[in-house]
Order: sequence, then C-alpha cells, then structure tokens
Amino acid sequence: MNLEDLAEIAERSAEAEKSQRHCVRVCMAASCQSSGAGAVLESLRQHAEQDADGGVHVKPVGCMGLCSAGPLVSVDATESKTDVMYKDVTPDDTGDLYASLGGAPLERLRCPTDIPFFACQQRIVLKNSGIIDPEHLDDYIAAGGYSSLVRAVTEMTPADVLREVKQSGLRGRGGGGYPAGLKWSTVAMSPEPHKFVICNADEGDPGAFMDRAVLESDPHRVLEGMALAGYAIGAEHAYVYIRAEYPLAVERLKKAIKQATKKGLLGRRISDTTFNFEIEIRLGAGAFVCGEETALMASIQGLRGQPRPRPPYPAEEGLWECPTLINNVETLANIPSILDRGGDWFKGIGTEASTGTKVFALAGRIANSGLIEVPMGIRLREIVEQIGGGIPDGRRFKAVQTGGPSGGCLPEEHLDMSVEYDTLRSAGSIMGSGGMIVMDETSSMVDVARYFMEFCMTESCGKCVPCRAGTVQMHGLLDKIAEGRATQADLDLLEELCDVVQATSLCGLGQTAPNPVLSTLRYFRHEYDEKLRPESERMPRLPVVTGDN
Repeated sequence: MNLEDLAEIAERSAEAEKSQRHCVRVCMAASCQSSGAGAVLESLRQHAEQDADGGVHVKPVGCMGLCSAGPLVSVDATESKTDVMYKDVTPDDTGDLYASLGGAPLERLRCPTDIPFFACQQRIVLKNSGIIDPEHLDDYIAAGGYSSLVRAVTEMTPADVLREVKQSGLRGRGGGGYPAGLKWSTVAMSPEPHKFVICNADEGDPGAFMDRAVLESDPHRVLEGMALAGYAIGAEHAYVYIRAEYPLAVERLKKAIKQATKKGLLGRRISDTTFNFEIEIRLGAGAFVCGEETALMASIQGLRGQPRPRPPYPAEEGLWECPTLINNVETLANIPSILDRGGDWFKGIGTEASTGTKVFALAGRIANSGLIEVPMGIRLREIVEQIGGGIPDGRRFKAVQTGGPSGGCLPEEHLDMSVEYDTLRSAGSIMGSGGMIVMDETSSMVDVARYFMEFCMTESCGKCVPCRAGTVQMHGLLDKIAEGRATQADLDLLEELCDVVQATSLCGLGQTAPNPVLSTLRYFRHEYDEKLRPESERMPRLPVVTGDN
C-alpha cells in the first residue's frame, strides 16, 4: 500500500458518494446506542431499501458529540451541500425523517448546528467522529487516513518524525502533561534492540468517556498514531491496554487491526519497507490503579496490577525490562495530524505552554453534556456557559470538577481562568485525562469530596500503607463531617492526613487522592465548618487497650 493506492481508494469513495442523493448518518457510539440508535438505524435502512428512487446511503458513524440529545442523526444532502442534524430520534420518527429528504427539514426534531456547542469547537482528534464509518477502513482512508504513516515510512527518517512531534509541543493528554517529544526521544535513544509502544486506554475516571468515544468512532486514527510512534522510536510491537467494560470499542479495535493488517498498513513490511509493526489488545479488569503506567505494564505481563517505584522509568526499563513508550488514546490520535500538517501548525493552536486542543467529557448539571474538543487556553466560562449551555432549571453554577478523582473542584471565581496545564494546577486542580463535571448550588462539596475519596479508597491496590490505610481514615473522617458528628479536631486531622498521604504514597493514585478534599477545603471550607460540632460536645477518647493493660 503506497500513497497512490491510498489516493485511488479515496477517489473511489468520493465517486461513490457523489452517486448518492443523500447520506444519512446515524450515531452508533455507545451513548446513542444506549438510547436506541440501533433501532433507528435499522428502520432507516428499511426505508432506504423500499425507496424506488434509491440513492440514499444510511451510514452508521461514531460520536457526534451532543450525547445528551441522542440518538442523533445527520443528513448530508449532497445535492444542496447542506447538513441537517436531528436529535432524540426514535424509530417512529424515521418515516417522517426519510420523507423530508430533499425537502424542508423536519423542524420538530431539528438540532441547530450553529449553536456554540458545535461552533466553538476545534476538532483535530475528533475530526472524523460522526462522519466516517468506524468499521470501514476505506472510509478512514478517504478522509486522509494512513497517508501520514505511508509518507513517514517511505519519505522520512525516524528522526524527522521525532522532530515534528517535538516541534509541536504536544504534551501527554493522559493527565501528567509530560512533553511527548521528550518521552519519545528518551526511548528512541536507547540502544536496546527490543522496544514497545503501549496505548493506555484504561480510562477509569468517574464521568470520563473521551478515550472510549475516540476508539468507538475513529479506531484507525489511534492505530496510525501508534504505528508512527513505533517508527519514530524503533519499536516493532505494541499493545492497546483497554478495559473490558468497553466492549464496543474493543470490537471495533479488533476489526480495525485486522483490516489494516490485511491492507499492509500494519504487520510486516509496511508499504513495502523494512518497517514491521504489530499491535495486540490486552483487556484490563477495570482496576483504576492499572491506569498508572507501571501497574499497567505489570498487568500486560500477567502479573498483579500494582505500581512499582520509579526510577527506572518505563522509557528506560518497561515491559519485560525493555524501553517502553506509553501514551494515552488522545495523545496518539493527535500524531497523524501533526505529521500531516506539521509541528508548527499544531504549535500555533492553544497557548505557548499548552499547545493544541483538548478533548473533554462534559457532564453533570449542564444543559449540553457530551464530548467536546476545544483549543487549549479557552476560558472555563466559555465551556460552561456557551458550549455547555449553562446550568439548567434556573439554578446557579457552584463548581466544576476537572481531572477526575485526582483533580479538584473550582468555584465561580475561577471561571475566567484559561484551561491550561499550569493554570489548573496552580488553582488546585489538574487537567487530567479530560473529565469535566459541573455542579450547581444543590451540590454539597463535603459529599463530593467523600464520593471521590470512597472511589480512591475502593480502588487502592493496597501495596503501600499511606494509600491503603490513609484513604480509609480520610473517608471515615469525611463520613463523620458529612453526618454532623465531627469536631474541629477531626477536620485538623483530615488536613494532616491529606498532607501525609500526598507526600508518602507510592503512586499517583495515593499521591493525588487528597486533591478533591484539599480543593473543597480551599474554596468551600465554610461548608465543612457548618457541619462541625462544638469541641465541648466531643466524645471522650476511650483508653487504648494493649496486651500490657
């Protein structure tokens, strides 16, 4: 498969599209499927089969973004070049929807696409989501897919690829924000003959669904990014580590790997060169700690998913003690566009220290919930009030939680801050992998902190005492505070435990577990104080019973 072959496939696809009067796209990502999109797709296909005029292509696609309004259907009228999107579609609506093709849109179901939710986004990772059929390789190729890989292995050296990634300023989208080019260079410089690439798709944050949606909607994009990474660092073998709770993403990944291998875009002698690159899938059992890179590698090797001390870092000594590059789904999905348009182009988006775009899963008390991709540096207010449509039911905004269990809750006074790695960290939160949960005035911040602490306590692997015991103790103290049984001494002890667990835990799970507590104490301490009992009502301590008593 060379560039001419890809161009031929793209041309055939374009000709086939021109022969159709209409293309009706039905979102078949998990969110819309859970709302009944499968029945909508089947009903529309039946209408197309019974249409004597023909010329209507009913096409399953990936996530269109506005998950709260699913099932979503998009109609591309190829003759007039105008798109119409419909929301909350049911099988009973499909007859009227089909009859409207070529005429006036069906206004009762119409979803405006000029609203800020769509207009304020800038799509790179989600460029093909909701447009291509994720289960058909030719659709991805028609959208320019695999051209970056073929061009790289036939016209560029590994050093050229590395140079573009470093020039882009891309930082890891998995939460840490480590410069991708620097990590790639560390692995590339290793003299070890065997190296590995790992795509971390073990997305475990409550309310997060970015990686799942990308893999369900555009799996070939991630595979192409992995292959480009392998070429750049000198690796010939890779793993996608994905949780088994994502069956649709797993199914589409398997199909995509098989299709790309059959076309010679993965496997041996890619594009008739000496570059070999094979990808395997490893299923995780849902342990949150396996999102931590050393625990993830242990799980791939068939060991218990527990972290180990660093150094050595995976880039130096990873899978089977070989240099290993680990990036998450979104990081790798950016690579094809960076190689296609250049590192300088990517660097021109976002801010100087946080380049490019960021995918967020916008959820919680917000009018428009779903998947969004916005340039780095955008203000939180624009995400909440414009893209998200504000708080429903006339309620007031209270806080937005970013970064999952490792992040923090930011109040209204921070809505005008820019969304960047360093600004979020300075405010007491983190970017994380991209979960963003909005809360209104009805939310108790003590309960929010208790919820996330319960999550961390349950997900702790138990290897180190500070995390294993500290999260239990902190959760118990939060229980006492929430139920009105705690005193100031308990709150002081909670703060002290936060510092200890943060400073002494082995891995990122324990080190960041106190963040929701610390951020809610920082901005909403009055809610804690209001629940405390007077010190005079404190229960007397019972004597400690030991074997010497």
